[in-house]
This record gives sequence, C-alpha cells and structure tokens, in this order.
Amino acid sequence: MQHVTSTSPLAIRTAPSGARAAQKGQQTRASILDAALSLASQKGLEGLSIGTLADITGMSKSGVFAHFGSREELQMSVIREYHARFEEEVFYPSLREARGLPRLEAMFRRWLARVSVEIDSGCIYISGAVEFDDRPGPVRDALVAMVRTWHTGLERSITMARQEGHLRADTDARQMLFELHGLVLALHHDARFLRTPGALQRAEQAFLNVLARYRRMPS
Repeated sequence: MQHVTSTSPLAIRTAPSGARAAQKGQQTRASILDAALSLASQKGLEGLSIGTLADITGMSKSGVFAHFGSREELQMSVIREYHARFEEEVFYPSLREARGLPRLEAMFRRWLARVSVEIDSGCIYISGAVEFDDRPGPVRDALVAMVRTWHTGLERSITMARQEGHLRADTDARQMLFELHGLVLALHHDARFLRTPGALQRAEQAFLNVLARYRRMPS
C-alpha cells in the first residue's frame, strides 16, 4: 500500500478542509458560549441546559451536546470563559499601571466598572456563589478556583503597594482584600436587588475611605 506523504496531492487537498472544519467547530463553540454566558447572566448557571441553548442558537440538541458532552461541562466552560473575559477586561489592563497603589486602584476601579455594567444582567461570580455555596462538586470547584485566582491577584497587588511604601507597613493584605470584596458585594446587592440610586458613587467613596485608612502618611 502506498503511503500518502505530506507533499502528496491528496494531503494538499485534504489538509485545508480539515483546518476549515476545525476553525468552523471553534467558531460554533464560541457562538454557543456567547449564548450560554448571556443566559447564565440572566438565569444563573442552573438556568443553563443543552435544550435551551439549542433553541437559542438554532442548533440541534445533539449539535450542542457534541461540543460540551454534558450540562456540567457546559457550566464549567461558561465559568472558564467568564473568568477569561474578566481577566481581559479587569486584570491584564491594570498590569500596565505602575506597581503599588496605581495598579491596585486600577484593578479595583475596573472591577467596580464591570460590576456596574452587570447590574442589569448579573455577575456569575456572585450569583454562582449563591447557587453553589452548599453544593459540592466540579462546578462549585471550578467557580471557587476562578474567584480565588482573582482574589490572589488582588491580594498580591495590595502586598506590592505595601512594599512600595504606598500603604502602611502594618497593612494586612487579606483584611484589606476582605473589605474591598465587601464593597463589591454591597454594590451588587444595593444596585441590583434594592435598586438604590447612587450605589456606585457610594462604593467609590467607600473605596476612598478604605484607602485613606491604609495609606501611608508622609513622614
């Protein structure tokens, strides 16, 4: 039997079609994830289903299933995609700022900006925590891992600000992180649940108050 080499006419004809098929598959998966993210933001991760996404995307259930394999894998894929977009919008742009307080301020303000945009749709980190706080399993583990990754980055930024002399030497990075996270939760609660006017401005002022307590005073 004659083997087909990489330079044979057959290989030249089939390789591009295989690449096109792979690219189309990636585009289809991305389209499904876009729809899933939108649905999860409105209905929560528990609101995701293969059938609903098939209806939204105009695909068959088997077509959606082929890209994810199970509802659980779909939920975890949505969490990973949400986290990737969060990093692209909040974390990575902040790294362009100078080490210390400028970077910390950029990270938190971008975080606030994202949450404020999500008021009408919902933050998957926050809604997911409510849905899966007492439900052990892979979906909860994936959600916890992503939130902890973000918290680790923010805590590291606080530590750098202390090392740069922008924050007091006795600043407890984990305590400050706890307080900043609390501000975001309060913003989400008051703006989304209570519909309190001016909640974003209060969160911004609360951030300034936290900074004032931790900022190192000139000697």
